[in-house]
Amino acid sequence: MRGLIVRWIINGLALYLTAHIIEGINIESFIASLFAAFILGLVNAVIRPIINILTLPINFLTLGLFTLVINGFMLWLVGDVVAGFEVQNVFFAGIFGAIVLSIISGILTMLIKDARG
Repeated sequence: MRGLIVRWIINGLALYLTAHIIEGINIESFIASLFAAFILGLVNAVIRPIINILTLPINFLTLGLFTLVINGFMLWLVGDVVAGFEVQNVFFAGIFGAIVLSIISGILTMLIKDARG
């Protein structure tokens, strides 16, 4: 349970930092980023697998690059649902935001794991 909460906070912080890096992603507060991270986790757990199956032929033809579009769409979808979090453009802010979010989240996760020993 503790690991899940730490992961949620890491994703919230990563989302908050991503909003400050990528133009077109706006977030009102850190609390909004925590809520958006929670909803993003739910969307990725429930909706993303269905979309991955439906877009499997396109993903296969693009050698997996279409996954970036799916990730950008998931981020945009959360921005459409969560008050205080907005993704203005799926193709620029959504896709680049998803890439930056993944990088920041990975770096923060590595830092936390190194700090724990």
